[in-house]
Parts: sequence; structure tokens; C-alpha cells
Amino acid sequence: MKNRMKLLLVGAALVAASTPTYAEDKPQAEVMTSWTSGSEAAALGVISQEFEKRGGVWKDSSIAGFGAADAAFQNRLVAGDPPAAKQAVIGLANTDFVNQGLLNSIDDVAKAGKWAEVLPKSIYDLISYNGKVYLSPSDAHGESWVFYSKDAFAKAGVSDEPKNWDEFFTALDKLKAAGVLPVAWGGQSWQESKVFNMILLTQVGIDGFLKIYADKEKSDASTEGVKKTLDILGKLRGYVDEGAAGRNWNDATAMVITGKAGVQFMGDWAKGEFVAAGKQPGKDYGCMLAPQSPGMVYVADSFSFPKIADAASQKGQTLLAEVAMDPAVQVEFSLKKGSVPMRTDVDKSKLDICAQKGLELMSAGKIVPDQALILSPQQAGALNDFVDEFWTNPSEDSASGAEKFFAIFE
Repeated sequence: MKNRMKLLLVGAALVAASTPTYAEDKPQAEVMTSWTSGSEAAALGVISQEFEKRGGVWKDSSIAGFGAADAAFQNRLVAGDPPAAKQAVIGLANTDFVNQGLLNSIDDVAKAGKWAEVLPKSIYDLISYNGKVYLSPSDAHGESWVFYSKDAFAKAGVSDEPKNWDEFFTALDKLKAAGVLPVAWGGQSWQESKVFNMILLTQVGIDGFLKIYADKEKSDASTEGVKKTLDILGKLRGYVDEGAAGRNWNDATAMVITGKAGVQFMGDWAKGEFVAAGKQPGKDYGCMLAPQSPGMVYVADSFSFPKIADAASQKGQTLLAEVAMDPAVQVEFSLKKGSVPMRTDVDKSKLDICAQKGLELMSAGKIVPDQALILSPQQAGALNDFVDEFWTNPSEDSASGAEKFFAIFE
């Protein structure tokens, strides 16, 4: 027994002695994201593999669902046990964390990497708070896309991409007549609000969209645009299946991939699911902007870095910020995830035709930010709730719906 106790004590002493050396030598990062679909996990793998290649120790703490991941992150913060890094949308959502001193600045990394020279100014401004950079951007997504099955369109006799909403609903009618579910609908509030926004952009234009969300303008034109948006959104109810409620976005994408459904309204991250399934844009599926859209709604992902005492984790934060902004990593990440690199100096030759369309819109300035970038988290959440309540209540008319929409900003 004494000998056994001695061995246990010696073993414990060896572990204790080795742990500080390990921590000092190896940058470590527990990374919390909501990237759990096949394409998202593959994209995150690009970053984690490069992180480990450079000597870091990676711990994946991904949680399905952005809301669930956010809630878990905030619980960790309150408990004083934050991860080293958290996937975060750029913009106002991080302001409170910065102002409360809960996030580390990575301004030194940004200056050393000359991020201000290689990022679009609008993006650089949205990762900066109080004059310092706090977020390491990983990718951007266009959210105004309609993906469609080439086989389903052919079966229904739809030969051309619809150019306006009338043509679009005619195409949906043809899909229904051909025995194909017209729309693969993800019945979650955040998905529904993105459809609302892409329709709104088609009805009020780029300037009108910014007046509503950035300026909180409630003019006659803005009100009429919201009413028309709700009319179109409400009409879509007749083209979805009864099992849509609560459906994850990637499950809806799979319905288009397999030809069970004709179209899906979704951000360009859906391309990653097509890629993972071995499908090619232009051959197996198409990507078009929402009918009559003058531009594209966009959102951008990044990593934030909570205040953390562990020296190895602090090193891990610096290494992760550098890896996420590496030009080659950004390209490979976007190819897996279906997104667009944030850097302007990357090799764009590998990007698919859908990404090329998105880059053209971004380069031309034909973009508007997702509400999460320019609204407070409370207002963005209220918008999700509003759209979900309207969608699930067919008896509500667009006029009363418009009044409830503008009440979000009061």
C-alpha cells in the first residue's frame, strides 16, 4: 500500500511539474462557435488544423444554434470561466462586452498584420471599438440568395431564373403542379427574419433599407415598403410544408440538394452543404438574388477574445487572430463554408460563380448590413420575434404588421 501511495504521489508530482512548462510552451485555445453543420465544421477545421500546425493546442466547444451558443457563452462569462475565443458577428452586438471590459483588444496583432490596409473600411470599422480592434474577421456572407435545384426546375418546366416576384410565384406554382415542394422552409425566427430582410431590400432599395434600419425612419414610403414586404412574405406560406416549423437551415438545404424541394431562401453558407454533397453551382444547383433585388444583405463572422488569466490561452488568442486572418486560410475557409474572404488581397481564382457574384456586389458597394450589425441585440431579437409572430399568424394583415415592425425602434 505504501509503495502504491508513493507511486501516486510521484505521478501527481510529475503532472504538476510538467503542466506549467506545457502551458508556457504551447498556445492553447478553447474555441466556442455555433458551426456544427457539415460545411461549417469543415471550415472550422481549416482554422483549427492551421492553428495546430503552428504549435497550438485546440479545444472545440461548438454548440448547435447561434442563440444556444451565445447563451452558453454568457453563462461562462458570468461564471468567470470564459473560453479563449468565441465566434461573433461583427458590429454592435459586441459593444456591451467591450465597454464592460470583458474582451481583450487585439490591436497589436491588427497593426502588425496591417489589417486596415487589407480589409474593406466598413468591415474594419465594425471590428473596432473605441479606436481599437477587438475582433478577428473570418468571412462574410451574402444573405439575399435563393438557391434552387436544377433538376426540380427542369421537372417543373422552369427554364429561366425568375426576374420579378410575379415570375417567381409562377415558378413556385409550376413546382407544386409537378409534385415538388416549392420552398424548403427553415421555420426558425432567425431564418424567417433573413427572408423578411431580403424581400424588404427588393421593395425599398438600398437607400430605403438603410433609412429604415440605420436612421429608424418611418416615412410613408418606408411604411408602404414594409407592408408590401409582409404581403409577399405572407404569400410564401402557401408553398411550404407542414413540417417546416423548427427546421434547421441545413436540413432545408438538404431538401434542395436531393430535389425534394425547389428553392431555399438562405445566406450563401448554404453553398457549403452543396459542396459537401459533391454538387456544383451552375450544374446541379443555381444561385440567384431574391427577385428584383438591387443588392445584397451581408453579415460577417469573426472571433472575439474574452479576458482570461491563463498565459497559454492568451498566447492562443494571439495565434488564433493571426491564423483567422491568414490569406490562404481565408480562401480555404470560404471554400468550405460557402462564404467570401474578408481580405481584399486574397487569390479569388478559386471562388465559385456564386461567390464571384457576391464579390461583384461588395466591390460595387451594392450591399446593406444585416440587422445584427447595426441594431442593438435587443432590437435584433425583437425583429426575429416580430417576423416569427407574423409568419405563424396568417390572419394578421400587413398594415397592422407594419405598425408592429416600426414599434421595435421606439
